[in-house]
Amino acid sequence: MKPEKCEAAVALAYRDGQSAPQVVAKGRGVIAENILKEARAHGVYVHESPELVSLLMQVDLDQHIPPQLYQAVAELLAWLYRLESGIALPPNKPDS
Repeated sequence: MKPEKCEAAVALAYRDGQSAPQVVAKGRGVIAENILKEARAHGVYVHESPELVSLLMQVDLDQHIPPQLYQAVAELLAWLYRLESGIALPPNKPDS
């Protein structure tokens, strides 16, 4: 299998009692590819959003995400919860 080509990757962690998710790993190029490889090897879901990754790359390692990103990350966590719970995702509706 060919190695994945990835420009940048960010890993978040959220633990009970924390005020917000925390950036626990981030990198570009080979480091980003390794982050994705390790995530998948451990059964961690990977969500691709270049815009969100770009914003999260600006957060220092081991820091909590800023309030400006709460909604975007909350939507991502809700998506992840639905996947882990086996709840069917609604089909994409065409724009009206």
